[in-house]
Amino acid sequence: MLVTLPQMRKVLRKVSMLALLLLTIACERDDICAEGTPTTPRVLIGFYDIANQDEFKPVSRLTAYGEDLVLDENGQPTQPVTNSAATLVFNTNTTELALPLLVGTEGDEVVTRFVLEQSTNFRLDDNANTSSNEDILELRYKPQFVYVSRACGYKSVFTELEVVPISDPDNWIINVVINENINGTVENENTIHVQIFH
Repeated sequence: MLVTLPQMRKVLRKVSMLALLLLTIACERDDICAEGTPTTPRVLIGFYDIANQDEFKPVSRLTAYGEDLVLDENGQPTQPVTNSAATLVFNTNTTELALPLLVGTEGDEVVTRFVLEQSTNFRLDDNANTSSNEDILELRYKPQFVYVSRACGYKSVFTELEVVPISDPDNWIINVVINENINGTVENENTIHVQIFH
């Protein structure tokens, strides 16, 4: 039996339509991770006025980065001189900051340290009479993995959160308080998790 070109096209068109129909039916809603699906949260920091503790107070010219993540050309830790992928904010007035946490082994304590430099512009201005003020914030927590969906996989939730400013002779951070409503657990980015008073 001889098949003509028009008959072959008809058969190919029908096979293509059938394949497309089968793919569409086989694809479930759960196979695509929706854009708004909550993923691993960052710790949200709010900066507040020590004299009026219900009011936000911007940190003047804040630069924030993970300790030992900003490196010079020799691979040695240094202070940033420009905005880069290693800085969370650079030389910016801000009342809030989002800190990404390292995800370790589920249930094991992880320690992450961030440098929060106030008045970065004083360090950058080449005036020997002015300087910035760096404080180190240490975060301790335990990651837990929570199943989201087949398409999205797992997200991390951070439990037993502790936040401690490392003491130095000139701390600009006066007090740190974890929001009592989160019960020491960072599950989402819907609220300020940590209040820093300065």
